[in-house]
Amino acid sequence: MTKSFLPAFIALFLAGCSTSPVAESTSKVPSPTPEASSSVGAVSVHGRLRTAGNQIVGKHGEPVSLAGMSFFWSQWKGEFYQPSTVAWLKADWQANLVRAAVGVGRDGQPDPDLDKVHALIRAAIDQDIYVIIDWHDHRAEAHTAAAVAFFEEMARTYAGNPHVIYEIYNEPLQVSWSETIKPYAETVIAAIRAHDPDNLIIVGTPNWSQRVDEAAADPLDDSNVAYTLHFYAGTHKADLRARAITALEANIALFVTEWGTVNADGDGEVDHESVAAWMKFMRQWNLSHANWAVSDKEEGASIVRPGASTSGGWTDDDLTASGRFVRELIRDWNQPVAR
Repeated sequence: MTKSFLPAFIALFLAGCSTSPVAESTSKVPSPTPEASSSVGAVSVHGRLRTAGNQIVGKHGEPVSLAGMSFFWSQWKGEFYQPSTVAWLKADWQANLVRAAVGVGRDGQPDPDLDKVHALIRAAIDQDIYVIIDWHDHRAEAHTAAAVAFFEEMARTYAGNPHVIYEIYNEPLQVSWSETIKPYAETVIAAIRAHDPDNLIIVGTPNWSQRVDEAAADPLDDSNVAYTLHFYAGTHKADLRARAITALEANIALFVTEWGTVNADGDGEVDHESVAAWMKFMRQWNLSHANWAVSDKEEGASIVRPGASTSGGWTDDDLTASGRFVRELIRDWNQPVAR
């Protein structure tokens, strides 16, 4: 997501349950039991994910719709990339998906401290939930060689592991799908497929991952690729859903790897009405989604307040308004946990 850390010209970017708003909880958050933390998770239930037309399905061939959390840019809020945080999100929030937003610097290189990223990935595997390995970049086509090297390492390390999903481009800017993003994606996908022929790959789309209709008009030639849709409820409404429907009706699968309850700049109040419309839409189309963000940055999209624990164990007092709201959305979305 575009943050105040990034240049001002992309500060207002487009990053993004139930069918009605969920009331904020006023009770203290219960502590998860050890049994909950070690319980069978979504991967044991659904297995390796794949696309089937405009749906993402599991090992039984049935549509799978996941709900979880995206961590913040790894180089700025890496202190949250802890196994205990992942365990808490599974046990207390009942999340079945986490996203590691591997920050890419202006030099085109990923966060040099990849140990914490591997720790988060291994924690998701241990908790039996899905994990998205996200190349969190806005100019990935200018950093193709670095992206190839990164995903070659990730694919060699996690090939054959059904928990892992590769997201090769977070949010392209206002660039051409066919002339810019698609050639980049073909190069990086080939590097991944040389080591991991089977796992799901997600590809960013133009204009901060909202022009999924452009990708649908010229899709990639890979049997297990989904396309990224991002929204922020305070800014993005029916017109973006209309584009998403165009893409879905063209028979491509979408994955909402990032969404927010607030405005596209990451701040503002929770837009309950707009979130409800988006949740209804995602329910209708069986879309999976990860909320932005596991962070204590002082802005509306963060789920915890500044100074809260970086390792989970949060009470209601630790959570922001968005955090309390999203916790209930995820818990509701993922019930029942098992088939």
